[in-house]
Amino acid sequence: MEKTSNFWSICILFILTVLATPMRAQPDFYTISGTVRSEDTGKRVAYVNVAYQKEHVSTVTNADGQFVLKTRQRPEKLTVSHVGYRARQVSLRDRLDNLEITLQPSVVMLSEIIVSSGDPREILKAAVAKISTNYSGHPELFRGFYRETTQKGRRYIYVAEAVIDMYKTAYTRAVSGDRVRIDKARRLISPRQADTLGAKVQGGPTLPIYVDVVKNLDYIFSEAEMINYDYVLETPTSIDDRPQLVIAMRPRLTVDYPLNYGKIYIDRSTLAFTRVELDLDMADKAKATRAMLVRKPLGVRFKPREMKVVADYTLDNGVSRLNYVHSSSVFSCEWKRKLFHSNYRVTAEMVVTNRYPEASTISGRSSFDNRSSLYDKVELFEDPGFWGSDNIIEPTENLLKAIDKLKKKLLKDMHD
Repeated sequence: MEKTSNFWSICILFILTVLATPMRAQPDFYTISGTVRSEDTGKRVAYVNVAYQKEHVSTVTNADGQFVLKTRQRPEKLTVSHVGYRARQVSLRDRLDNLEITLQPSVVMLSEIIVSSGDPREILKAAVAKISTNYSGHPELFRGFYRETTQKGRRYIYVAEAVIDMYKTAYTRAVSGDRVRIDKARRLISPRQADTLGAKVQGGPTLPIYVDVVKNLDYIFSEAEMINYDYVLETPTSIDDRPQLVIAMRPRLTVDYPLNYGKIYIDRSTLAFTRVELDLDMADKAKATRAMLVRKPLGVRFKPREMKVVADYTLDNGVSRLNYVHSSSVFSCEWKRKLFHSNYRVTAEMVVTNRYPEASTISGRSSFDNRSSLYDKVELFEDPGFWGSDNIIEPTENLLKAIDKLKKKLLKDMHD
């Protein structure tokens, strides 16, 4: 009984501080916060890239269009950019907090549509051939923020966050040499037994390694894979004020694994891949299950609904680098001998927040195993300044409310 009481005491101390983001400027860093909206509609814009380029520090807005960025120096200006909008330099002379930033939708002139009669397959091949020119030719070390959540219906039943270090070899080499190391992490999970989710789907902290489709060419850009798809040129757009070719892809052949529908954004000037959006083909549920599911408990029927992946790249001093990845898996689980089923959504996202000047490697012993779960690697922390000067993706209002409900439930269970 005493051991149980001690355990709950530790849990509650952790829960009272979990996922609380310090908003005050600390002695060793400055905190900039704000909201990004579309100039024409006034609506908040999600997943906007916000960067202080002088320090190579960045983050993205959350689904509510809000961000918090921490810098060592007091920044003079921020660079704010998003697909379909004009990039903007925001002056920070007057204030650093509660900024209201608007982005103007970009207009691609007809004169920029120069390849409407071109072959999109040949454009893709040319872009692949230029990867060694457009991306880093030497190893690099990055710092990033990673979050994964699980929703049962509309209710959050699991939240985990981590600061990671990511080592990437040159883009002329395979992803097998890339590594991710967990620096610090924490989690919050529903105490309800009925909320236990034994199924594990693709994702985890190694997500930015394998979803980096420009480096992991076997995903969709190898010659063998490109044969499986049809490609169509769509209306061009712009990212960071740079015109982008937009290529839609859809399955052409039937193979023994699921293919993807998607859109590919390619910088018109450099032919660098800027953004890739993929949506797993769900026509064959058995194939989709094999692609999504890592493991599940006995007696559970897994039914896939959706799996989407986004990979964003940013241009920095002439070199394109991975900036943000996002994956979302929707599925249902049915238990034998039970008359009901549960719908789940598992989401994972990672933003690169900093690039180290020196690229020291990450040993295999300290790296995260892609077969492991972040849940199993996380310890409980009692630290109100948990994130310190590290940049994170701000939790949305819905997520903050869900966290509060989980805390209250755990407190109630302890008292009962």
